Amino acid sequence: MRIGVIGTGRIGTIHANTLSRHRDVGSLILTDADATRAQALAHRLGETAAPGVDEIFRWGVDAVVITTATSAHAELIGRAARAGLPVFCEKPIALDLPGTLQAIGEVETAGTILQMGFQRRFDPGYVGAREAVRSGRLGRLHTVRALTSDQAPPPASWLPLSGGLYRDTLIHDFDMLRWVTEREVVDVYAAGSDAGPAMFREAGDIDTAAAVLTLDGGTLATATATRLNGAGYDVRMELAGELDQIVVGLDDRTPIASTEPTGPPAADKPWSGFLERFGPAYEAELNAFVEVVRGERANPCDGREALQALRISEACEVSRRDRRPVALGEIAGGAQAAAL
Repeated sequence: MRIGVIGTGRIGTIHANTLSRHRDVGSLILTDADATRAQALAHRLGETAAPGVDEIFRWGVDAVVITTATSAHAELIGRAARAGLPVFCEKPIALDLPGTLQAIGEVETAGTILQMGFQRRFDPGYVGAREAVRSGRLGRLHTVRALTSDQAPPPASWLPLSGGLYRDTLIHDFDMLRWVTEREVVDVYAAGSDAGPAMFREAGDIDTAAAVLTLDGGTLATATATRLNGAGYDVRMELAGELDQIVVGLDDRTPIASTEPTGPPAADKPWSGFLERFGPAYEAELNAFVEVVRGERANPCDGREALQALRISEACEVSRRDRRPVALGEIAGGAQAAAL
């Protein structure tokens, strides 16, 4: 199998390393807007660098992995679909709903594969939480608390391209709410703060966010995120039911300290970032993609799943802006997705 990797930044490099070691992948063709970066990675892995995206399609590949800037995702997904190629793409499909729907439509019209990169679906902790909910161990699920806290903010130049804290970061928590609970979000009420560094205000973004979400089974959920968690990278999900309570992401590297005299000590080596925390999950999702392309398993996260997480993010943005509750039915994409 020959795979084209478009984008060789941080995530692209991780995915290229995984694929280059995979027993069912014979070779890679790598390309990037920074040609020198793609060439250096190709040389290190013993793979081929292409001067541009056109060559990826012209030289012939069996599948495509897209890890470019988000603004290029939808166009590349559509191009791969028209070429009849399976695609793995980092989230999101696009930063808006029309672009997302168009790309999904092209994939479904062509009858090709689009697997989206929501790596938490491959993390053992989240997998275990999903299994606990499905087994009935928790009883009726009444409360879910999700959080993502970055140790340090991204570069200021990234903020205008990111889509904002809800679309860039909390979209993962929203995907996990749906996937772990197997419930849909009915409505949201969201707030945000830009009281931190000035670069967030200058980009029209926020550095801290919170949302209260109602799920269709009556479960209440909260989701919070911040770019400024100096203690370390912290990602957790707590699920409380009438019979039991569990937590994802609580281990000896969780950057939190107890004030209780008999509480656990602070982590000696807290998680530094998402690449470290979810390294095995990133590898597992690419291994799954190879299996999907080979017809050995079903697609674990298609475009429609990514669309629903984006719709929740959009609802939160509207809620924050208008300072009001927002029903998911107000957000475009629900009926359109059903009609695709």
